[in-house]
Amino acid sequence: MGRQARRMRATRVATALCSTLGALGALGPLDAMAQGVTGVTGVAYPVRPVRMIVPFPPGGTADVLGRIAARRMEAHYGQSVIVDNRPGASGHVGAEIAARAVGDGHTLMVGTIGIHAAHRLYRKLPYNPVIDLQPVMVYAENPNVLVVNPTVPAKTVAEFLALARARPGELNFGTAGSGSSIHMVTELFMLATGTRMIHVPYKGSGPALADLVGGQIQLIFENAPTAQPFVQSGRLRALAVTSARRAPGLPDLPTLEEAGVKGAVATSWFSIAITHTAPAALVERLNTDLRQILGRPEVADEFNKLSITLIASTPAEARRFFASETAKWSRVIDSAKIQLD
Repeated sequence: MGRQARRMRATRVATALCSTLGALGALGPLDAMAQGVTGVTGVAYPVRPVRMIVPFPPGGTADVLGRIAARRMEAHYGQSVIVDNRPGASGHVGAEIAARAVGDGHTLMVGTIGIHAAHRLYRKLPYNPVIDLQPVMVYAENPNVLVVNPTVPAKTVAEFLALARARPGELNFGTAGSGSSIHMVTELFMLATGTRMIHVPYKGSGPALADLVGGQIQLIFENAPTAQPFVQSGRLRALAVTSARRAPGLPDLPTLEEAGVKGAVATSWFSIAITHTAPAALVERLNTDLRQILGRPEVADEFNKLSITLIASTPAEARRFFASETAKWSRVIDSAKIQLD
């Protein structure tokens, strides 16, 4: 075959390949997945197992949300999605791993307030959460629940406040780590009520809840999904939720505002994030897929039972939300004079 003939054949092959990729790009997510090509990027995804980093130990709400997303993504893509728990430094150990991962979409992370909005607590982080991570979406939110060990002599918020004010600096509250959403919500509560309690940070909610049940600490403002089983079994006593509305899974429990506490409305929220090196087209495709996957009725039913509200924002909405939440929690950090390094 002559040089001109070979060139003409190569041109025909390239033209046919481009036409095929263009046609695949017009397919829906499931059809495109079946062909091994993403509709937005024109690149096969996923081509190997996906890692979902949860920067906390198993047992907390971030872990629950990570596993829900992983399970649904596996069904959607036909590829394994492995939850990788990497606790430490209030989530920043796992977040740094995600930030430094290859930007091909095969490493994602469940992010939190501590990572995206309260990072100024740490002045010497080895990475910059604002620059080195980008949101795929704000994933979901849930109320926090003020829960106490049953030996605490308080059955209402009013009784608890009377106890805390009578014994300043004596009650110990647990958190999922310094700067975690649970920590920040508790600091907001103390600012709003003028109470002073002792912070006992853990590497995640699971260990903190275990110590609360065992009586080593007296209270925690735990996320509703992981607080509910302990409350419903009677191992812990719930006094109120921190959200503006009552929690679907604990409908008889008042909000803090209903109980007379003003200025302490807050929720814990979670993101799905990825390294900053991931291309915008891939991030948009992941966002589109996840909104479809997580927006199905059966997922909504699962979330409702856990008192979780699906947000599923766009990446642009997530960036604006991070900025507003950073301003909010920075005011709490400054008012409470919290610095961790």
